[in-house]
Amino acid sequence: MTSTFPNISISTERLVLRPLDEDDVPALAEMMNDEQVAAWTSVPQPYSEDAARRWITEHASAERLAGRGLDLAVTEFLTQRLVGVVRLARTNWHIRSTELSYIIAPWARGEGYASEAALATAQWLLGDQKLERVELRTAADNAAAQQVAQKIGCISEGVLRNACIVHVRTEDGTWADVRSDYIVWSLLPEDLEGAGEELAGSDGFTSWN
Repeated sequence: MTSTFPNISISTERLVLRPLDEDDVPALAEMMNDEQVAAWTSVPQPYSEDAARRWITEHASAERLAGRGLDLAVTEFLTQRLVGVVRLARTNWHIRSTELSYIIAPWARGEGYASEAALATAQWLLGDQKLERVELRTAADNAAAQQVAQKIGCISEGVLRNACIVHVRTEDGTWADVRSDYIVWSLLPEDLEGAGEELAGSDGFTSWN
């Protein structure tokens, strides 16, 4: 039984999910410096191209080879432009579970890319990879991310109180930490039936550590 994810590409009607490469550095850095990314995730700000390069060349491959997770670039099929990233983390090969999170570039939001990428990844995980559980966590005030979870067929399991940190701008322009709750969502193989029939709509951010 495998204990690492393979280097793969996943295709949908509009997207190709593939391993990150160094050509993605400028677009990845630009995406991570967005205000909404700063607000809803723990991505350090400002986010430099050097940080993006280290993630792609060092962190992503180390996580995959260690069996902990997988980082995928989300690109448009027609333009090959980077529209986001999908990340798998906290993978447990004995339980056959992993946590899925994602970020979508500012210019690509509202096109349903988050739902399309998340659903395609979940179908691959629960089908080809024979996982038994895919988990998502969304900040309690992040309505857009919750809509994505619902659209792909996730089941809300409950609330982890005071379990995450989100960020707000202060009067002097810096970021301040604010505690919030996590809503925990899950997808099991039987939940995928009928998923994906209506995927157009808002994009959001799941947990990102």
